[in-house]
Amino acid sequence: MLQLNVKNETSRLRAVVLGSAINNGPTPTAEEAYDPKSLEHILAGTYPVEKDMVNEMEAFNQVFQKYDVQVFRPQMIENYNQIFTRDIGFVIDDTFIKANILPDRERELDAIQFVIDQINPAKVVRPPEEVHIEGGDVMLWNDYIFIGTYKGSDYKDYITARTNIEGVNYIKELFPNKIVKEFDLVKSKIEARDNALHLDCCFQPVGKNKGIIYKSGFRQESEYLFLVNLFGKENLFHIDRDEMYNMNSNVFSIAEDVVVSERNFTRLNNWLRSHGFTVEEIPYAEIAKQEGLLRCSTLPLIRD
Repeated sequence: MLQLNVKNETSRLRAVVLGSAINNGPTPTAEEAYDPKSLEHILAGTYPVEKDMVNEMEAFNQVFQKYDVQVFRPQMIENYNQIFTRDIGFVIDDTFIKANILPDRERELDAIQFVIDQINPAKVVRPPEEVHIEGGDVMLWNDYIFIGTYKGSDYKDYITARTNIEGVNYIKELFPNKIVKEFDLVKSKIEARDNALHLDCCFQPVGKNKGIIYKSGFRQESEYLFLVNLFGKENLFHIDRDEMYNMNSNVFSIAEDVVVSERNFTRLNNWLRSHGFTVEEIPYAEIAKQEGLLRCSTLPLIRD
């Protein structure tokens, strides 16, 4: 049995589900795009090809092998995008929560059922239908659970709004001993530079007390200031609009002092190194064209 344990974003990783780009299917049509960045690349003819994405994911996998992390990969679904495992489920403490994802993506959960079967069934939960929540919006920070949401009255009109207030309340009820703090995120259906698809598109902790943040991703300045006060402004790396668009906050921590990052994130990677982090740089710019990056591609199961 897998003894799940995830309490934060940065403790030493022991087991993870890494997505797969194999048999990814044809380039979607504009109508099939789930987010504005994918749509942008579909229309421009620059949507990533399978071979490049497979190579990028294998580079990620090689870093996990280097650090002796147990890696699970989803069973292959033919002609289907299975890269972003963060969307389909997530672990809080010792509980696996199945996400209520876009209905078209239900098959992705079936493809990791062999992993879920290794978990104590009493520790696997599925929220009720009215609860929308995806792993990219759920961020653990010891006593805190940070959750990205969208509180606009037009929530149902936004395919980019993935976690509703019912999702926030569900987590509050499930983990009454945690401090659950929600963040109202900026959404756009048409401009990727103004769309915080998930919380990890505009914020992520690294190390013991640091973080990467994009101020304009938050609809309420008070919620941005909450994080500034919690972490300390000197401990936060502020990214700009283009860096947010390129997913600079969507890196992935293997340990408190080891961060996997995209090799083109020069300014961020230099900042991380200047603060004592080992930065494992890999190519991931093709996958980034789908408005997802390193954190999106992972579903951590066990951390120290």
